[in-house]
Amino acid sequence: MAKKIVRRLKLTIEGGKANPAPPIGPALGQAKVNIGEFVTRFNEGTKEMRGELVPVEITVYEDKTFGLVFKTPPATNLILKAAGVEKGAGKSAQQKAGSITKAQLKAIAEKKLKDLNANDVAAAMKIIEGSARSLGIDVK
Repeated sequence: MAKKIVRRLKLTIEGGKANPAPPIGPALGQAKVNIGEFVTRFNEGTKEMRGELVPVEITVYEDKTFGLVFKTPPATNLILKAAGVEKGAGKSAQQKAGSITKAQLKAIAEKKLKDLNANDVAAAMKIIEGSARSLGIDVK
């Protein structure tokens, strides 16, 4: 028989750097999750993603156990990193913050494909290109 789900949490934490300090500790404490076990499992599962923000879905079960599902970093973070800028343009229609190449766009789309609502890389590229445009990043 399947375990009964009590709560689902969504957090975005830097890969390999989870700790029991706020905001992680209080969010997990309210859900009655073993914070030490979470920190260990999260850091072990994301050690190859150091330096990137990693969204994680935490499913808390009735017997106080939990499951982790790691997502890919947000598209905006990947675009800004590829463009080599800190943040996007405030007025994306008038200003440009930087640019990325089609090859970089394709690499980001391939990385995000499993988390996007797209059937193939071409459709994912269009989604990522739209995100880049809204940040004021040109695709060349």
